[in-house]
Amino acid sequence: MARLPTTERWSADNGLASIEEAVGAFSLLRDFFEGAIIVDAQTRITWMDARYRDLLKLDPAFDPIGLPVEEVIPHSLLRRVVETGRPILLDIMNFDDRQFVVCRIPLKDSAGAVDGAIGFVFYDNVDYLAPILEKFESMHKQLTRAQAALTRERQTKYSLSSFVGQSALVRDLKAMVRRFALRDGAALILGETGTGKELLAHAIHQQSDRADGPFVAVNIAAVPESLLEAEFFGVAPGAYTGADKKPRQGKFELAHGGTLFLDEIGDMPLATQAKFLRVLQEGEVEALGSNTVRKVDVRIIAATSQDLEAMVAAKSFRADLYYRIAVLTVHVPPLRQRREDIAMLCEVLLEQTMRAADERGWVITPEAIRLLQAHSWPGNVRELRNILERAAALAPSEVLDAAVINRAMPPGSNRPEVTSGGAQALAQTIADTERQAIVEALAATGGQKSAAALRLGVSRSQFYEKLKRHDIAP
Repeated sequence: MARLPTTERWSADNGLASIEEAVGAFSLLRDFFEGAIIVDAQTRITWMDARYRDLLKLDPAFDPIGLPVEEVIPHSLLRRVVETGRPILLDIMNFDDRQFVVCRIPLKDSAGAVDGAIGFVFYDNVDYLAPILEKFESMHKQLTRAQAALTRERQTKYSLSSFVGQSALVRDLKAMVRRFALRDGAALILGETGTGKELLAHAIHQQSDRADGPFVAVNIAAVPESLLEAEFFGVAPGAYTGADKKPRQGKFELAHGGTLFLDEIGDMPLATQAKFLRVLQEGEVEALGSNTVRKVDVRIIAATSQDLEAMVAAKSFRADLYYRIAVLTVHVPPLRQRREDIAMLCEVLLEQTMRAADERGWVITPEAIRLLQAHSWPGNVRELRNILERAAALAPSEVLDAAVINRAMPPGSNRPEVTSGGAQALAQTIADTERQAIVEALAATGGQKSAAALRLGVSRSQFYEKLKRHDIAP
């Protein structure tokens, strides 16, 4: 039987007098609540305060004693309190078109077993809690926005389709990435700066079984050596002077169930490499200043533009760590080895380049493409993006011709000189050539615009813009 917070005992069969005697223990609390109810271990009502009856507007002839509490109060959570043995200290309960501020506490026998629960109504009008509710709602909205932003940041930003190119090298690369994504081993992405290593890391995660988990990226070169250990493994409260009073999770814990991407892993100090290797071997992390070991389930994808094998030979990179992360190795080709992709890359990058409101879209001429293909591209795709943005800023119109590209190229580039004296004539020649190419493509494809666009190597939207610009009937 349920026990009140007194030495008195009661049951549903004790009679009204004994219940009134037991309930008398609440006399000191009557000024602090508007009504009360007690249920037994089966959540049947064993007693109800008269004021609670009035709040519920029960018929005076109706006797709720012995009934399941939900039959009288449909939204009651007293059953949950009885089943879990845990109180619900503050809650808002709906009843018809009203709301009550309530408290629910489990009642236990002398052996500590739950044999009932008691519920109090503190207020029959939630307006009393308006300031608290407004603050809570504001904090809840802030938390929701922060969680949504954090979730977006920890999701992949790129897919394999984001890696642009149709060359044989790119097709082979994408096929390898798809195969590696199906495995759960560590992956090492090697390539020059600006080739798209992080993009491929996102793609591997997105196509893996961990796609629903977090994707956490760390640029090791951007983190001071003194902070790397805390960055990876976390910090316990008060671990050092100035440390937060709350524990701070490291990147391994944040990436639990997902992927941890380590960019520029070749810059990792030897001391950190040893601790990092232990985590990979044991699957456990210990926060800085803590004695607690936590299990983590993380897939490692590393990337570097350095020659790790040469660094291993020079003993500046641990051999055991290298073999641990180089289970699946991806070599990303530099742009100079896939020059045939430059035209397609320009199309995609120019669609992402800002333009004036009155401009319909950037157009790059075939001569400009050939000029770009002659460059050696030490900065790869990142350098190409920069040159196109510079050219867009210099261009007098939406047409990026060879003269504009020549001005945007870095000094000393291997490119043919284009003089500005015949720029107007050159632009007209290019326009005439482009119009003729469109007409010939339409003729060769029987007027099928999609096939003609594909034949010219441009998107459908760009093809329609060209039709309009050259006044060619669609």
